[in-house]
Parts: sequence; C-alpha cells; structure tokens
Amino acid sequence: MKLNVGGIDRIVRIAAGLALIGLTATGNIGAWGWVGVVPLATGAIGWCPPYAIFGFSTCAMKK
Repeated sequence: MKLNVGGIDRIVRIAAGLALIGLTATGNIGAWGWVGVVPLATGAIGWCPPYAIFGFSTCAMKK
C-alpha cells in the first residue's frame, strides 16, 4: 500500500473521526456517528481505498 493521504488531510480526517465518535459516545448524535471510525482509520493509516481506486493522492510530490 502506497500512502495517498497527505499531512493536512490526515489531520482533518483524524479530527473529524474523533469528533464524530466523541459526539456519538456522549449521546449528542445517533449511532450513525460511529461512521467516524472510517476517517479516523484512514487518517491514522495514511491510505484511503477510494483515493487508490481513482488514482488520487494528497501527499506532497517528491522532487
């Protein structure tokens, strides 16, 4: 697996995932908030399957 999720994208994914999971755990939003596990995992791993399928990457280009 080649990394395809860059720095800022990873930070945003992790923050969004943690926010959704936190809101669900505290009962502020419904069970659909557990979908926050997906952006949390893709941000932590640095690889996103849809990015790979479509050939997209937010990683910095090497010179």
